[in-house]
Amino acid sequence: MTDSPSDADLVRDAGRGDARAFEALYRRHRDWVASVATRFGAGREDALDVLQETFLYLSRKLPTLELTARLRTFLYPVVKHLTVGRLRTARRDVPRPSAQAATADRDRTDLEALLAGLSEAHRETLLLRFVDGLDLKEIAAALAVPLGTVKSRLHEAIEALRKKTI
Repeated sequence: MTDSPSDADLVRDAGRGDARAFEALYRRHRDWVASVATRFGAGREDALDVLQETFLYLSRKLPTLELTARLRTFLYPVVKHLTVGRLRTARRDVPRPSAQAATADRDRTDLEALLAGLSEAHRETLLLRFVDGLDLKEIAAALAVPLGTVKSRLHEAIEALRKKTI
């Protein structure tokens, strides 16, 4: 069993100029960054651009970055901001998931239909918790809201989903 270095160790080493540490961070988080960008409405090309811009931003921050939470907690608002900004600049509306638009996978369609009825704040909180696996404090940090707000959003979203599935 090999122990892979933590994100904090890799951030520290990359901040000191270790290209292999930066590459390890990139490999570890690239798919997640692209998936978050896609979740906010970016197409494939835009998601790849956001991926590139996110890691460029990270590389600029590395020399002084002290990771106090998970790297994804730090990156989430960056990805969100870059994606929304890119879509706004392109004067495109961010598409909302809908049961009619999603034809690929029935389970995905059902999930999208359930989530489509939630507010953006509730949907975002649910996805950060159950898709991205962030804990409540990390979600609060990523969204820059109080912990109590995260708890109430999560509770309200789960209650709304329960009512829809009963």
